[in-house]
Parts: sequence; structure tokens; C-alpha cells
Amino acid sequence: MPAPRAGRWLVAGAMAALALATVYPLVFTTNVALKTRHAYVLDRFALTGSPRPDNLATAWDSAGMARYFVTSLTVVTCAVALLLLIGSAAGFALGRLSFRGSRVLFLGCLAALFVPFQVIMVPLARTMADLRLVDTHAGLVLAYVAQFLPFTVFLMASYYAHVPAEIVDAARVDGNTLFGVHRRIMLPLGAPALVSAGVLNALFCWNDVLIALLIMPSAEHRTLMVGVTSLRGQYADDIPTFAAGVLIAAVPMLLLYLLFQRHIAEGVTAGSTKG
Repeated sequence: MPAPRAGRWLVAGAMAALALATVYPLVFTTNVALKTRHAYVLDRFALTGSPRPDNLATAWDSAGMARYFVTSLTVVTCAVALLLLIGSAAGFALGRLSFRGSRVLFLGCLAALFVPFQVIMVPLARTMADLRLVDTHAGLVLAYVAQFLPFTVFLMASYYAHVPAEIVDAARVDGNTLFGVHRRIMLPLGAPALVSAGVLNALFCWNDVLIALLIMPSAEHRTLMVGVTSLRGQYADDIPTFAAGVLIAAVPMLLLYLLFQRHIAEGVTAGSTKG
């Protein structure tokens, strides 16, 4: 077999194995979620003969997943909106404008990406407690914005830095203020990066457990992922119901990713090349 063809088969085999390793947990979870408890005990790996969607209804109603879902949807939507609003404006300023201290601010945002959350966890909790934001939606939204804003600013600044300077100069000559340039020129041009930042931040916030546990400790204010972790103890002897809860938590972000996967790739790679 020629070397180029062998290399292609090797790459295809590795990618197929990676795809299988990614898809199998979702298929296994779906299969378990549709089983009865008795069928799961008999053979956890066998395909279910008669699917039971009752487990999904039990997890949604009896286990309180509906309330957790609404909490997560509210918090994630508000956090992503603020992240895009602030991150886009800051990215435009740091990536396209030149002013005193801009380089230091950009390096500060870059350095913040390497700070683990565990380092700021205690100061953040004390600050939130002093501001009486613990166990509130606003507190969790602000915590997510503080945690993921450096990534958003870095992504948007990298994208805006490769927008031709002539476009900005022409808009200023036409009488636009900096806010006008950002609103009328940069936001439409930055749509691919905004979509990427929005979807990635939604994934980060939706899948978070540690920050949500720290800021929203009470049971009635749990987010969906925290609620799913609590199901493991509540339904320790009913794995199909627990799997149904995991499936409910995974499907929204899976659909979001599948819907915007092309835009994510375009937004992430667009800022890496000029032109």
C-alpha cells in the first residue's frame, strides 16, 4: 500500500475511534434512560427491547429537573448576553484601538486565562457574601461573567485585530463615533466570532458545577448540572432515572453545538489568519 494512502487510512482510523469514543457515552446513556430498573439490573449493556420514556417524565417532574432547567436557562442566557456585550466592546478597544495601557490590559486578560478558579474561589465567595449576592441569580450571573470574560475578550480582540484598519478609518471619516463604529461596523463583521464566543460560553456556564455550588448552595436554587449530581444520591438504586436526568441536561447543549458547529469553527479560526 502506498505511503500516502496508508497515512490517510491511519488518520481515518484514529478519527473514527475518536468519534466512537465521543458518541458511545451518549448512546449508552440514552439506552439506559429508556430501560426499566429491572431490565438494567439484568443486563446494563443490552439494548432495550421496549423503550420506557417514563423515566424522562419522572426525572423532569418528580426529581425537580424542570425547576433546575429554568434556573440554568435564565442564568446562562443573562450571563452569555453580558459576556458578549462587554467582551465585544472590550475586544474592539483592545484589538483595534491604540491607547495608553492597552497592551498592559490585553496582557492582563491573557494572564487571567491561566488563573485556576480554585485560586479565586474563597475571595469570590467572601465578596459575594458581603454584597449579599449568594443564592441569587444575579450573583451567579456576575460570577460567570467574571470567570469567562477574559476568554471572551481575548477571542474578540484576536478577531477584531485582523479587521483592516481602512474600514475603521473610513467609518470615522464618515462621522461615526467609536461607539458608532463598534455598533454599525464591528458587530456585523464580528458575527462569526460572536456566535463562537456565545456558544462556547453557553457550554461553559451550562456545564459548570463548582461555581454554581459555591454561589447557589440552596436546593431550591440549584442549576441543572448541580441537580443532576444530586440525582446520583437520590436515585442511587434507580440508575435509569438518573440516566434520564443526565440526558435531559446534555441534549440542549448538544443541539446548540450541532446547530452552530460550522459557525464555531469559522469564528475560532477566522482571527488566526489575516485578510
